[in-house]
Amino acid sequence: MITVFISKTKTLLLLLLGAITLQAQNSLNVYVDSALVNNRVLQQKNISLEKATLALTIAKSYYYPNVGFQFGYQHADGGRDISLPLGDLLNGVYGTLNQLTGSNNFPQLKNQQVNFLPQNFYDAKLRTTMPLYNQDIYYNKKIANQQIALSELDIDVYKRELIKNVKEAYYNYLTALQAVSIYKQVLEVAMEGKRVNQKLLDNGKGLHAYLLRSDSEIENIKAQMNTAEQQVNNAMMYFNFLLNRSLKESIIVEYPTTENIEAAGGLLLKEYNSNNREEVTLLDKMVQLNETAVAMNKSANAPKLNSFLDLGSQAENFKFNSQSRYYMLGLQLDVPIFTGYRTKNKIRQAQLDVANAKINKVQVQEQLQLAGNMAKNNLLAAWQTYTATTKQLDAAAAYQRLIDRGYKEGTNTFIETVDARGQYTQAQLANNIQQYKVLIAAATLERETAIIPLKTN
Repeated sequence: MITVFISKTKTLLLLLLGAITLQAQNSLNVYVDSALVNNRVLQQKNISLEKATLALTIAKSYYYPNVGFQFGYQHADGGRDISLPLGDLLNGVYGTLNQLTGSNNFPQLKNQQVNFLPQNFYDAKLRTTMPLYNQDIYYNKKIANQQIALSELDIDVYKRELIKNVKEAYYNYLTALQAVSIYKQVLEVAMEGKRVNQKLLDNGKGLHAYLLRSDSEIENIKAQMNTAEQQVNNAMMYFNFLLNRSLKESIIVEYPTTENIEAAGGLLLKEYNSNNREEVTLLDKMVQLNETAVAMNKSANAPKLNSFLDLGSQAENFKFNSQSRYYMLGLQLDVPIFTGYRTKNKIRQAQLDVANAKINKVQVQEQLQLAGNMAKNNLLAAWQTYTATTKQLDAAAAYQRLIDRGYKEGTNTFIETVDARGQYTQAQLANNIQQYKVLIAAATLERETAIIPLKTN
C-alpha cells in the first residue's frame, strides 16, 4: 500500500510540474492570442474585411431582378386643343340611317374639343428590370472578390506585426523586471556592507571614509533601481495597451527564458524565402486587381442589354378597370459609339497602374529580402554578444567572490569590494539585457521571414 501511495504521489507531482511548465511555456502564447482577439486596430481591420464581404454581396445582387413600384399623377388645364368634327361628319349619315330603319338607333353626335394635356390622370405600375448582358456587373463582382483577398492579407500582415510587438513588449517588461530584481539584490549586499563598516568603525577598526563610500553606493543603487521601476511601469502599460486591457493589469512573468534562447539560436540554421511573406502575395493581388481594372475599362465599349416588364394601371379620375390595366414587356440595348476618348484614356491609366504595381512588387521583394538578411544578422550578433556577456558574468562573479573573501581576510580593501561588486552588477545587467535582445531579435526574424505559420480562425 505504501509503495502504491508513493508511486501515485510521484505521478501527481510530475503531472503538477508538467502543468506548471506548460503554463510557463504558454503564457506568452496566451497573451499573443489575446492580442489577436482584443487589439483595436485588428478589430478595425476585421470590420474592413466585413465591409469588403458585404461589397461582394452587393455586387452579386446586380444579377438579380430589380422590382420597384412607380406612381405618377398629372393634372393640367388650358393649352392646345384638337377639334374633332364628329357631328359634322356623321350626323347626316346617322339621320339617313334612322329614316331607313325607322328607328333612333343612331343618335346625333356633337363636335368634340380634345385637350392635349392630361386631366386628373394617374399611372401606377410595378416595374421589373433585369440585366441580360452587362460586363460591368461581372467585373465589379470580380473586383469585390479581389478586395476581400486584399483585406484578408492586410489582416495577416498586421497580425505578424502585432505578434512581434507583443513579444518585444513582453521581453522589455521582463528585462526591466529582472533589472529591478538585480538592483534589489545588490542593494541588500550594499546595506550589509554598510552594516559591517559601521560595526568596524564602532569597534575602532574601520574607516569613516568606507562608511561614506557605502552611503554613496547605496544611494546610487537606489537611484538606478527607481529608474528601472519606472521602466517596468512603462513596459507594463505598453504591453497592456497592445492587448486592449487595463494599463495597470498584472502580467504573468513565468517564462522559460533559457529554453527559448536556445530555440532562438536554432532559427539561425533555418533557410527562408521572402516570397513566403503575406506582403508579396498582397502585391500579387494588387497587380491582378489592376489588370481586372484594365479589362473592365476595355469592356466599356461592349453593348449592354436589359429587359423590363411593367404591370400597371393608368386612367383619368382614378378609374381602375379592364381598360386601365396594362402590361408592357421590352428590351433595352445600349451601344456606346463615342465617349470623347474617355474609355481610351481610362484604359491607359489602368495599364500604368499595372506597370506601377509590378515595379512596386519587385522593389518590395528586394526590401523584404534585405530586411530578412539584416534580421538574421542581428540575431547572430545578439547571440554572439549574449555568449560573450555570459562568460563575462561568470568571470565577474568569480572575481567578486575572490575579492569579497580577500576583504574578509584582510588582504583586499573595501574599495576593491565595491569595484568588484559594481563589475558584477554591470555584468548581470548586461547579460540580462542581452538575453532578451536575443529573444527580441528572434521575434523580429520570425516577423521578417514569416517562418512561423499564422493560426487560422
